[in-house]
Parts: sequence; C-alpha cells; structure tokens
Amino acid sequence: MDPVDLALVLALDGSASVTFDEFNLIAGGIGAAFRDGAIIAGLTGGPARASLACLLLWSGAGAQDVMIDWTRIAGAADAADFAVGVENVPRTVAAGATAIGEALLAAEALLAAAPATAARRVVNVIGDGRSNEGISPAPVRDRLAAAGVTINGLCILHEEPDLLDSYTAEVIGGVGAFAVICQDYPDFAEAIRRKLSREIIA
Repeated sequence: MDPVDLALVLALDGSASVTFDEFNLIAGGIGAAFRDGAIIAGLTGGPARASLACLLLWSGAGAQDVMIDWTRIAGAADAADFAVGVENVPRTVAAGATAIGEALLAAEALLAAAPATAARRVVNVIGDGRSNEGISPAPVRDRLAAAGVTINGLCILHEEPDLLDSYTAEVIGGVGAFAVICQDYPDFAEAIRRKLSREIIA
C-alpha cells in the first residue's frame, strides 16, 4: 500500500463506567466527525492525499478488540464508510475495569502491523476513568513516544472531575501531545470533532 500522511488509532473505552447509551453517544460522535468536511480535508489533504484509521475497543486487562481494522481514507466516500462502521460497532469487550496500559499495548501492536508507512502516527485514547487494572500506562506511553508516536487523550469528566491530571501524568505523550476534556457525554460529539481537527492537522 502507498504511504500515508497519518496512521490514527482510535482507542475507545468500553469499561463498566460507560453505559450503553453513553457508548452509543461516543460512537455517534466519532461517526459524525468523520463526515465533517474539515476532518475529511485534514485526512486527505497532505502530501500523500490519504490517511489510515482503525478502531480499538478496550476495557480491563486482556479485554481489547480491534473493531475496525486499518482503513485507508482517501476521500469522502472512504470516510463515510468508516463512519458507518463506527456508528454500528458492537460492544464486544466485557464491561470490566479500566486498563489503559493494556489498551496502549494493543495500539502499539496495531501500529506495528499498519499496512503502509505513515508520516505521523497518533493514538487517540478516549475514556472516562483513570487506569485501575493491568500494567501502568506510563512506561508504554514513554516507549511509544520514544518511537515517534503521539498519544493524545479525550477525557470525559462526568465521574472523575480530575481525570485530566491522570491523563497528563500517565497517558499522553510524544511530539505535540495534548488532552481535551468534555464535561459529560452529550458534549462528546463537539469535543471529538475539535480534537480530531487538531490532531489531524498537527
């Protein structure tokens, strides 16, 4: 496959703190973002004219599923197909604890298996709680950052108002890394749109 400008792992929290209604709001928000003209332009407007994206669902230790494998996005039709896949994704992982370190390990494996060379590699960790099971996220974050990967975060604060502090200390890293917040799930769609705009264009 020809090289791409960006390889993006969307790592989505499916742990017990996320209800089914909240999960649907997340999936719908991501789907809407991939139909946004500015997002599509960012994914396809670089020198390679294309990006890769995949969707990883995670919860506790040993509970990570690749729900949408690497998908080449080279135009609006590709982005729309990806959006439909996200919007209809089943919740296959057990609604267990929050193992962000394990999620980052799964993202690392996905990036290693990407079907094309990418100018930038980004992991987008989306969650509503701090890591409370499995390996610590910080060492995996550090290894990924040292390999040139950027890990960004989207923190949903409805249960843990100080979650941004935890993500800043343990999760995000790499060149230009950042985390954004939304207060609760109804605010998610706008938050993910802003976040994707920022990390795709970075």
